[in-house]
Amino acid sequence: MSHVLVVDDSVSVRRLITSTLRMAGYQTIEAGDGQAALTAVRSAMPAAVITDQNMPNLDGIGFIRAFRQMPGSAGVPVIFLSTENADTLKQKAREAGAIGWMTKPFDDQKLLGVIRKVLGR
Repeated sequence: MSHVLVVDDSVSVRRLITSTLRMAGYQTIEAGDGQAALTAVRSAMPAAVITDQNMPNLDGIGFIRAFRQMPGSAGVPVIFLSTENADTLKQKAREAGAIGWMTKPFDDQKLLGVIRKVLGR
């Protein structure tokens, strides 16, 4: 079964997203920043990615740009997660290759709804 990559420097946010997804039957892989996420996708391309913006080493937009350069990433939906709701940041995320946006804090059911929509199940 394919998995969802959860990228966030906050352990508590990663655990929250991961537990929500796992209770709904999804497998997950976690990464603490964009650099660790790039390492993770080199060994296994995820079915979808949920990424934070503000992280050490490599931020969310930098990660998405690098991820989109990788073979096999073209059809993988990327959901951008941020505490910020600025239109300029949303535009940058879209330009980098994100297809969805969620603002923190988020509702578990909304998160599952977005994942089901982008994965078609």
